[in-house]
Parts: sequence; structure tokens; C-alpha cells
Amino acid sequence: MLRLDGTIAASVLFAAVAFAQVEKLPPTGKEPAKSEQPPRYDDTKTSGESSSRDTQVDISPPEDDAKNHPFSSSSVDDAEAESSGDVQEMRLWNPHRAAKNIEVGDFYFKRKNYKAALERYHDALKYKPDDALANYRLAQCFEKLDDPDQAADHYQQYLKIMPNGEFAEGARKALGTLRVPERKDQPAEKAQAK
Repeated sequence: MLRLDGTIAASVLFAAVAFAQVEKLPPTGKEPAKSEQPPRYDDTKTSGESSSRDTQVDISPPEDDAKNHPFSSSSVDDAEAESSGDVQEMRLWNPHRAAKNIEVGDFYFKRKNYKAALERYHDALKYKPDDALANYRLAQCFEKLDDPDQAADHYQQYLKIMPNGEFAEGARKALGTLRVPERKDQPAEKAQAK
């Protein structure tokens, strides 16, 4: 019985609130009072601020971009030459995933799990083919796994991408100390010259 009385009281209270709100509405045919109008978007700004549509984003390259990435234009030229054919191949490009793969590869490298690190650095190159850091880290992994030929290739690739980069000195030093085994396809004169 008590529940029924509470339910009836709540229903009466809600009905009274709803009726009071309907009473406040202006009669039909008249506009609502100035204080009751909903806010509207005003196209004319009096404060002199521009909207986000009018804001121009600077997409010009940084001043030292050509110095820091000297061969980046050749990569663009190569890509344009490849795309001039009839068939255009879709390639993965995700620098964020590449950076994440390098980060995970660094984790494995610190734990001396060079094979797992190697896989992550290869994955990074899938998402960003000319990534200098991934090439440098790959070279370090190949060096630890006693594959100096592959290590030398990746050190050279790093130096091709970033000849004055952060790890350029280390790459040159490593190339000088690596003993690349003789290849079977090399002529005898070149093998003796080494």
C-alpha cells in the first residue's frame, strides 16, 4: 500500500512539473522572448577572430631539411619514375607503425634477442622503406648475429640515407672494422685487392 501511495505521489509531482513547463511556453503564433531563443551561430565576427577555416597551415619544409635529408628528392624522383607505368602498386606507408616496430626492436635488442629484434626492424622497413634508423639497427643486429655482409649492406644503406646523421660516424667505423667474407661471384682480383 505504501508503494502505491509513493508511486501516485511521484506521478502527481511529475505531472505538475510538466504542466508548469508547458505554461511557460509562449502561445503559438508569437516568437519566443529574446531570453528564450536558442543560441545561434553568427557568421559575422565582431571580435576580429578568424574561424578555423580561414587559418592557413604552413606546409613548407623546415629550413635545414635539405641538409638533414640530402637524398630525399632522389627518392621522390624514383617514386615518380616507377609510377609512370600503367600498373601502380599499392605499398604500405605508416611511419607511426615503423617507429613502434623500431621501439619494440630496441627492446628485444637490449635483451639480446637479436633474431626477434631483426624481425621487428624488417617490419619497420615494410612500413617505411628508407628508414635510416631501422637500417642502422638492422646492421647492428646482423653484426651481432655474425653476418658481416648483411651488416655492411645496411650500414651503407644508412649512410646513403643520412650521410651526416646521428649514427654516421658509428656506421663508418663499423664498416671499417667489418670483415666481409669473400663472395663466390667476385673475381679473384677484387678478392685479393681487399
